[in-house]
Amino acid sequence: MMHMSKKGIYDQLTSEDGEKFSAEAGQYAVDNLKADYNANALAKAKEYQEQMKMSPSAIRDQLTSETGEKFTASEADYAVQHLND
Repeated sequence: MMHMSKKGIYDQLTSEDGEKFSAEAGQYAVDNLKADYNANALAKAKEYQEQMKMSPSAIRDQLTSETGEKFTASEADYAVQHLND
């Protein structure tokens, strides 16, 4: 539903402003998720493309930014390569 990255989920779970789980609990959760992070990155990329009219380069930067979506470079590359599929 929220199309989050693995690091984004972990940070949300363990953040003092988020769910406040321990680091161990957060790591256990992300290690045991059955998520398709390429699909999540692509869905998020399409949101940026459609709603904000961002260029593929700007979308990639937002997807990989530590203050943005926190996807890996390969997940962001996958998303940008499949934006128009």
